[in-house]
Amino acid sequence: MDLTDLEAEAKEQIEATFYDYIAGGAEDELTLDDNEAAWSRLRLRPKVLRDVRTIDTSTTILGADVSSPVAVAPMAMQHKASEEGPVATAKACASTGSLFCMGLFGAGSAADVAAVAGDAPKWLQVYVMADRERSVDAIARSAEQGYGAVVITVDVARQGNRRRDARNRWTFLQSDGKVEDPNELFDHALTFDDIHWFVERSPIPLIVKGVMRGDDAQACIDAGAAGVVVSNHGGRQLDGALATADVLAEVVGAVGDRGEVYIDGGIRRGQHVVKALALGAKAVFVGRPAMWGLVVADQKGVEGVMRGFQDEVERAMALCGVRSVAEIDESLIARVGDGGERVV
Repeated sequence: MDLTDLEAEAKEQIEATFYDYIAGGAEDELTLDDNEAAWSRLRLRPKVLRDVRTIDTSTTILGADVSSPVAVAPMAMQHKASEEGPVATAKACASTGSLFCMGLFGAGSAADVAAVAGDAPKWLQVYVMADRERSVDAIARSAEQGYGAVVITVDVARQGNRRRDARNRWTFLQSDGKVEDPNELFDHALTFDDIHWFVERSPIPLIVKGVMRGDDAQACIDAGAAGVVVSNHGGRQLDGALATADVLAEVVGAVGDRGEVYIDGGIRRGQHVVKALALGAKAVFVGRPAMWGLVVADQKGVEGVMRGFQDEVERAMALCGVRSVAEIDESLIARVGDGGERVV
């Protein structure tokens, strides 16, 4: 799996403005870059002389069976990557036994995505809109459509200052062709009390996405959330924010066994996945790699990315001396300093 080549190939096939929208981050893109770099600051401490003839990458996410702990994150504008848009992504996840999180702005029908056959779980991601009934309606329909959880993204108090998009005069188009200002779309008065309000109205478990602190994660769980996604919106919101890998352990410690913790941001290798699980994540979400696969080869492209991750996770687990996801623990992890020294 060569995601660098895949991205380069995708870049050649799409408009430069769309490429910048997907690939870019906020301001100087420090957090965007650090999301990837942070995984390299972690090192693995492999075990040897274990029987690793058989490796099982399967696990469960909120009790649903998946083939590996790698899921596809919610992504906007998938219709510009493929004619089938998120339906193609959903089919790829069904084919590979992977969880797919359908995004509110995925520019496709949530009902069409939900109708994709297969046993792989699907989640629905929503924002809390200024017109709150839009969000309530989407959540209310989610269970009827077959979604297993609803994900509320909470890190959009303001739209990030994305310099590439400003330079390109990028406009946010809805699937019906309307242009909307994201700063006017979302509810900017959202609090933990509102999370509880939505939990009470959701027929399925609610996950909070965009958490970067242990105290916030604990408050989300106190409000009734079933779990949190450690996320800085792919480096697209607050530049200078910590990388997700650097806050994962804190969030896991705060949540404990009261909920599940997931993470996204800069995950590009199977060994990154193993590191995330060793730090306590239940699963990881990937966004841009799946989008590049969708651009290059539609459903087959996303399938290739997900199978590539599964192969790399299997190999990394074997080389770490663990036979199942359950055997991955914090003893496999070490952090290194700038001088290469081990930092416990």
